[in-house]
Amino acid sequence: MFRLAALTSFAFFAVAYGQQIGTLTAENHPPLTWQECTASGCTTQSSSVVLDANWRYLHQTTSSTNCYLGNEWDTTLCPDPTTCAENCALDGADYEGTYGVVSSGDSLTLKFVTFAEQKNVGSRVYLMAPGSETEYQIFKLINQEFSFEVDVSQLPCGINGALYFSQMDADGGTSRFSTNKAGAQYGTGYCDSQCPHDIKFIDGLANIIDWTPSTNNPNTGTGNTGTCCAEMDVWEANSISSAFTAHPCTVTEQTSCTGTTCSAPNSTAGVCDQAGCDFNSFRLGDTTFFGPGMTVDTTQPFTVVTQFISSNNETSGTLSAIRRLYVQNGVVIQNSETNVAGVTATNEISTQFCEQQKAAFGDSDTFDSKGGMTGMGRAMADGMVLVLSLWDDYAVNMLWLDSDFPTDGTAPGNLRGTCPITSGSPAVVEAQSPNAQVVFSNIKFGAIGSTFTA
Repeated sequence: MFRLAALTSFAFFAVAYGQQIGTLTAENHPPLTWQECTASGCTTQSSSVVLDANWRYLHQTTSSTNCYLGNEWDTTLCPDPTTCAENCALDGADYEGTYGVVSSGDSLTLKFVTFAEQKNVGSRVYLMAPGSETEYQIFKLINQEFSFEVDVSQLPCGINGALYFSQMDADGGTSRFSTNKAGAQYGTGYCDSQCPHDIKFIDGLANIIDWTPSTNNPNTGTGNTGTCCAEMDVWEANSISSAFTAHPCTVTEQTSCTGTTCSAPNSTAGVCDQAGCDFNSFRLGDTTFFGPGMTVDTTQPFTVVTQFISSNNETSGTLSAIRRLYVQNGVVIQNSETNVAGVTATNEISTQFCEQQKAAFGDSDTFDSKGGMTGMGRAMADGMVLVLSLWDDYAVNMLWLDSDFPTDGTAPGNLRGTCPITSGSPAVVEAQSPNAQVVFSNIKFGAIGSTFTA
């Protein structure tokens, strides 16, 4: 996810974390269908989604005693990373009641604030392979097309309904890390280009060394270890602004990091490109393209189509462009054209666009230094996991997506949407918009041109 200023900042409250399998609540993955397409037509795939381990109840393997409560570890159960992994178990999830995750056919609704025994904010889920309870679906995106329908009409300033790909292990890490017993079945193994340090278990071990409780989020904190991998943000949006962003890394699989080996904002240090190369229509000069009543009218559902173009129009080629179009009310809408001094007019992400955009906006070119389109394409060719999430931003209030960022900036690229610079505070959006939600549906994947009609 494109955040510039901080590491991953998901807001979650009814949470706990671990790598063993608990037995207090049965784990039943919500079913979700999607379609795989060729030029001859589409075939329905019967899959399901699984909740990320970071949201789950974590307790002692022999009792219901919490291993993590508030933003502190139980030091008796978790005196060190390995002992904690042995003592603590992830439990099954009440998807709808506790986490607001509701599936029906090919539709998945993620609700913002839910109240069960505790308050829960947002969620993050992964698509499972058809017929499997233990492996994520792996998508190889080169020379392929990915489309989905989305309803962002209920997402105000400061909330992000995201759909993206991360280069996670298909099994959630069980084959590489012997202390990880829960695996993909319980949503383990997350990584992204921010190298997030708030993941409680990384490489099958508890991330408790130098654990520092968050000062602004009462239910999370950060450890000394981050978890890195390439990330393709196909969709980050609310009803005001949207962006798609490529984040390459120099590592080729989920990789843990500590200290200076982890990425930092606007830095060439570390292994991943945190800032990424992003395409936000408002930021790139078309302020009437996306939003309520605009060219892409966010008061109604629409289809998002993303094409991953290869150098030779074959899956064996290298990634040369990432293209975007929309379909709404039966009409195909081409992506907006850039209108920025120093950027050749375009409506797609390419090497030239990324180089010119970084120079025009005065941004450090961490995209190219971490592998650029070649590195992003390598991850796509190897295969990536589909992630769907709904979150608010405790770091910078989502201003990087939908407002002015930095808030006192007047340089090209600072304006990203029409939301006030005072918007997006998690405390405010959670209180004022608890019923916010995003609906993803009609997911399709296949040959370019095969997943949509006009």
